Amino acid sequence: MAADLALVGARATSFWSAQRIVGVVLLAAIAAFAFLTPFVIDTDPVRQSLRHALGGPTAAEPLGYDHLGRSMLARLSAALRLSLGLALLSVVTAAVPGIALGILAAWKGGVVDRLVSLVADAFLALPGLLLVLMFVAIVPNAPWALYVGISLVLWIEYFRLTRSVTRALVASPAVQASRLLGFGPLYVVRRHIWPEIAPLVLTVGAFGAASAIAAIAALSFVSVGVRPPTPELGLMMTELLPYYHEAPHALLQPVVAVFLLILSLNFIAGSNSR
Repeated sequence: MAADLALVGARATSFWSAQRIVGVVLLAAIAAFAFLTPFVIDTDPVRQSLRHALGGPTAAEPLGYDHLGRSMLARLSAALRLSLGLALLSVVTAAVPGIALGILAAWKGGVVDRLVSLVADAFLALPGLLLVLMFVAIVPNAPWALYVGISLVLWIEYFRLTRSVTRALVASPAVQASRLLGFGPLYVVRRHIWPEIAPLVLTVGAFGAASAIAAIAALSFVSVGVRPPTPELGLMMTELLPYYHEAPHALLQPVVAVFLLILSLNFIAGSNSR
């Protein structure tokens, strides 16, 4: 018992590295800004006031105004909520089927393994960006189409990782002993498989969320994806780029927001030295 507790403590210590803690704190601060700002200010992110166009920071608007006189504070917080929400949905939508299919393929083997692997290979045959663009073209001006397309790309990573780790675990003495003692698949997954793949899933999930945020911003930057006047980080860059000389502070805000978001997620992904 003491040895098990010591092992758990060692895993927790290695899991919560200084880099990962910094990433969690930074992401929590960004999320707090995104979700708490509407409760602090009462500003519509799409309301225009041309007399404030490209205005600098003031006491009422600490982040200034964009080229149409819209509040940068309100638009930046709304854009962060959209990016965080779509990234979270993309990761969850990709992780759940990817992990479930990976465990199923490794557990059953044989025909099931080959069929699921064939489906994954079929998705890999299509470039990820092309798959996302297809969904956006079919359902234009629909943010959910972005996360569906990204999820169809990301689930393969969870499947391949889970399948690889689970295949080794299924053949391990611990799992074989549990099955001989009559424990069912749910117990084996909860007791033996999930503790081993959870840290790896967190790493893939953090990288996947960062990739989703970068993809959404990049698609909007090239005018594919979210349409005006919806606040989105990439779209904000596109709209403000022509006014860089007049209001560089306005353009830098969504750029810094994307940088900090991806940096925090990469810190959270960290390294899983064990």
